[in-house]
Amino acid sequence: MTFSHLDPGTDEERWQAAFDARRLPPADTDVDALVVISAHPDDETLGVAGLMHTVAARGGRVIVVVATDGENSHPGSPTHTPDDLRSVRRGEVRQALEKVCPAASVAFLGHTDGGLDAVQTRLTGEIDALVRTVGTPRSRTLVVSPWTGDAHRDHRIAGEAAHAVARHLGVRYRAYPIWLWHWGTADDPPWGHIELVPLSAEARRAKGEALAAHRSQTAALSGAPGDEPIVSGGMLQHFTRGFETLIRLDDDPAPDEAWHGSTPQEHFADLYARRPDPWGFETRWYEERKRAVLLASLPRPRYERAVELGCSTGVLTAQLAERCDALLGIDFAEAALETARERLDGRANVELRQATLPAEWPEGTFDLIVMSEVGYFWDAPDLERAIARAISSLRPDGHLVACHWRYAVDTNPVSGDGVHIALRTQKDLAVVVRHEEDDFLLEVFARPPAPSVARETGML
Repeated sequence: MTFSHLDPGTDEERWQAAFDARRLPPADTDVDALVVISAHPDDETLGVAGLMHTVAARGGRVIVVVATDGENSHPGSPTHTPDDLRSVRRGEVRQALEKVCPAASVAFLGHTDGGLDAVQTRLTGEIDALVRTVGTPRSRTLVVSPWTGDAHRDHRIAGEAAHAVARHLGVRYRAYPIWLWHWGTADDPPWGHIELVPLSAEARRAKGEALAAHRSQTAALSGAPGDEPIVSGGMLQHFTRGFETLIRLDDDPAPDEAWHGSTPQEHFADLYARRPDPWGFETRWYEERKRAVLLASLPRPRYERAVELGCSTGVLTAQLAERCDALLGIDFAEAALETARERLDGRANVELRQATLPAEWPEGTFDLIVMSEVGYFWDAPDLERAIARAISSLRPDGHLVACHWRYAVDTNPVSGDGVHIALRTQKDLAVVVRHEEDDFLLEVFARPPAPSVARETGML
């Protein structure tokens, strides 16, 4: 199936007749968390803005994952470059979500528009990492994504990735069609698998305002050839119905047990009992180099009051101390702290404290918070609490540094990438520095607008 957005498309009256001729079941929208996978900015609004509003109105969490920035929507535009559209379309997603569910979290993955087939494995891993950080029971978690039969390659890849994750983790899954309504006829939908989401008057109003936020797609960028709207007036009518359409591919999972809890303290006690340096902080070049990258990534030469969460044996702590007026290192493994105390003996600006995080969070505020190789030991609820407490204790001009191993570890409740995705979905954090390797991911966050080093130091 090939089509063009410039084609006239199927008239909405034909679709209304097709729906009127069938009795379709309602979708069960009573969930605690809704994870919306979107191939491009606007897919989530076109397909499930009403569903997002409905779930949020009932008190459920809404997390939106946008795989690409849709920067290639107008390849022949004489007025907008892909970089222009990337910025515009991210802004439109935020504006649209403010209309339907202001509390929603959004993660922009930044993959190339039209190129998801080249990163399908990575995309699957990113979706898996994020869903693991949600923390609601599997049977109370719903993942939705574009339908694989939508005749759009990016939609197919996003749908395959999301469906694979949902089946692997045992969470509920539904697909939503977009371009089917444009190119299809009444013979094309899988009617036996379709469920409807009835929309209240308030949900329809909110969705209408959200659709209007995507001006780069629903209106011409200019009067020049190549700047035509992607979602024409006729196409837009398909998304102003009094319901939304979901496609059910699998049976829903049975009520389940809780997710894997945070890594127990006994795990670390056993590690340190067997080896005083279980991760090779003192001996491995990998660890030495990673510390150098972290220290070089700090946007300022010096900090007033810093905290290192999970300081272990104090190897990084000793180097951070050289750039901090006061540094607090926290760990709940007494064996590790004993080694750290020996290493840092005589450092008057360093305090070491045994505590269980995030429950026993340190008092006061910090202009530097270091979360290095610790976030994946928390389960989703503890990770959420840790991030919330870190944000509340971060000074207005402070930096939060996160650095984590990227490979899967069976005993860890979430992955390193999952920790970073959870951080990037926070409205109160923006990325200042990002360093990505196959082995580890390092990011420095600040409160928006998060000025760059050059801008902060007056070079710009």
